[in-house]
Amino acid sequence: MDAVNLLDYDLEGLTAFCEQLGEKRFRATQLFRWIHQKGATDFDQMSDLAKSLRGKLQGVATLKRLPVISEHVSSDGTIKWLFDVGGGNAVESVYIPEDDRATLCISSQAGCAVGCRFCSTGHQGFSRNLTTGEILAQLWHAEHALRQRLGTTERIVSNVVMMGMGEPLQNYNALVPALKVMLDDHGYGLSRRRVTVSTSGVVPMIERLKHDCPVALAVSLHAPNDALRDELVPINKKYPIHELLDACRDYLTAAPRDFITFEYCMLDGVNDTDEHARELITLVKGRINCKFNLIPFNPFPQSGLHRSQAPRVQAFARMLADAGIVTTVRKTRGDDIDAACGQLAGEVQDRTNARDRMLRQPVEAKVAAPKPGERNRHAH
Repeated sequence: MDAVNLLDYDLEGLTAFCEQLGEKRFRATQLFRWIHQKGATDFDQMSDLAKSLRGKLQGVATLKRLPVISEHVSSDGTIKWLFDVGGGNAVESVYIPEDDRATLCISSQAGCAVGCRFCSTGHQGFSRNLTTGEILAQLWHAEHALRQRLGTTERIVSNVVMMGMGEPLQNYNALVPALKVMLDDHGYGLSRRRVTVSTSGVVPMIERLKHDCPVALAVSLHAPNDALRDELVPINKKYPIHELLDACRDYLTAAPRDFITFEYCMLDGVNDTDEHARELITLVKGRINCKFNLIPFNPFPQSGLHRSQAPRVQAFARMLADAGIVTTVRKTRGDDIDAACGQLAGEVQDRTNARDRMLRQPVEAKVAAPKPGERNRHAH
């Protein structure tokens, strides 16, 4: 029988596993801390575990890390890791250091099935969901590699955003245990306010997340009406805007923040006119407490789309702000290593040609949205 990957378990799951080995709950807590807080990979390193337990773990359990294919460090401190998840597939994580936070952008799927027109991940196709262990392995690697590099035992990553490859809420069963490990005081001890799930609008799963593990929520809106959103975000045909907004408003009753972040990729001549801004104001004003994060589009050939010009973005942002809606314009990070929004490059299996040929395609990566009070500092 294959050894189980301990990264696949939240504390509750690890406790059940230890009980199967005849061990008490506190042993699971010790083991959990060794894995996530101390980054141990060898059971013999876990000095306060009973020798009998260490012996039991040998052969039945492992800590399965993701092989690192490449690491690129930007001049602005951003770091991009490419991880091998097998079968010719790879996913990427991006670390974004700032003065007041250190954010890690994590992938939840190899590829994506949603197929948003402006996001190149959808153009490369969907391969599979990541396991809980593969989601957490990205955080595990970043946290402990950075601690070693910086010569500290203090926690480095302060914010996690599920904004890399994939639609997190379409991988719900693996996502929730991973979130619980991030939040657990015996794990990474992150605040619910500092863990964000970004979704294209999977309404039933938003409702489930509210009950199971409410964290900060970001929604890829990108259009003020159903006709346009149907074109840009195809899942809108299944869950139209009014259903999405109702789910978001309901989510706020349990959310750690009192607003929903709406992400809006600025596309030249497509969704960036004054009329679009007025439609957005009418759509949300008085209906839901929210903030808008306007994202510069990084073009790729298959999209047929272009980035809105900076003056147009600023005018759009000003209209929203003048209507009393907190609005930020996302600054790009890691441009020189292709780690900016829409520029992440994942080596993925070419599903149409030779199986062993690898190609590089950009995938969307988004950085943590600033707090409402920080909008002037982040706008440009």
